[in-house]
Amino acid sequence: MTLAQPLLFALGRTILGAFFLLAGVNKIGGFAGTAGYIASQGLPMPEVLAAATIALEVLAGIALILGFKTRIAAFLLAGFTILASVLFHAYWAMPADQAYVQQLMFMKNMAIAGGLIFIWAAGAGGLAIDEE
Repeated sequence: MTLAQPLLFALGRTILGAFFLLAGVNKIGGFAGTAGYIASQGLPMPEVLAAATIALEVLAGIALILGFKTRIAAFLLAGFTILASVLFHAYWAMPADQAYVQQLMFMKNMAIAGGLIFIWAAGAGGLAIDEE
């Protein structure tokens, strides 16, 4: 491992972790809206799903930042991101005036999932609680 690699691993984990941490914290303040959006997609128990989403985003986001149980956090967030993309950004089923923005959101999420899959495969890297 080169001298810069531990810093780069930590930077990548921090950026991805912060994305989820902030998303989860924002959902706390907008809990009713989050549950309403989940309900609008026809999913059951929207309040439970909203609470589970917040817990996952906040806890796994912090885990990524700290490099704690990194592979598990990355795996869970990657799966969540792919599932959420299919459920909430299904651009292929949208009217043409909405499809472009939803496709951008979908592809952004796929890129994030790809980064998480790299972390899942490689581990925490340097400057982490995990010893890998």
